[in-house]
Amino acid sequence: MRSVIITAGGIGKRMKSALPKQFLPICDKPLLMHTLEKFYHFDPKIQIVLTLPDVWREYWEALVAENEFKIPHRVVSGGAERYHSIKNALQYCLGDVIAIHDGVRPLVSSKTLDACFDSVKSNDAVIPVLDLKSSLRKISNGISEVVDRTSFVEVQTPQCFKKEVIIASYQREYHDKITDDAGLAEEAGFKITCVSGNEENIKVTSQTDLLFAELLLK
Repeated sequence: MRSVIITAGGIGKRMKSALPKQFLPICDKPLLMHTLEKFYHFDPKIQIVLTLPDVWREYWEALVAENEFKIPHRVVSGGAERYHSIKNALQYCLGDVIAIHDGVRPLVSSKTLDACFDSVKSNDAVIPVLDLKSSLRKISNGISEVVDRTSFVEVQTPQCFKKEVIIASYQREYHDKITDDAGLAEEAGFKITCVSGNEENIKVTSQTDLLFAELLLK
């Protein structure tokens, strides 16, 4: 069995919107619903666990009713930080494999999901990545220098883990240097395996991202 934790704790600062970005309408429904649909259509038996801030749970329930949204999912309370939200959600996950995905990435492809879930069968942890296309420069003390972009990749979600791996990783104490779940698993001594992601799988954080995502979803 597979479980996916979908995190939706954003408050819309970069979007400059009073409404958190995961609830913004896109192609006639809230963005977050498109994300849940991607996983349900990929695997109708997948267990979907959605983390939301308590103050927005009632609003989400109203959106579900208004849009007659029928995809089964469990809502759990988000915490002070993403780390705390996921640690709480892990208590409810039943799958042998657990994926963790950003709620504002509604364009993950079935090919990417296939690659992640297939690879985690024989690896501790798997993340989708993209090669960088742009040149990179490092700025230090006002001085910039070119760096080799082939040494870097862009990390996406879902990040997939064997259940025992992610549970063990979240036994580690919270600290503010945690950047993602794979980083936490790496700290716990587990190996991270990379697979190819898909370019459309953007994280919607700005108005430009929202327009781009709507164009692709159409």
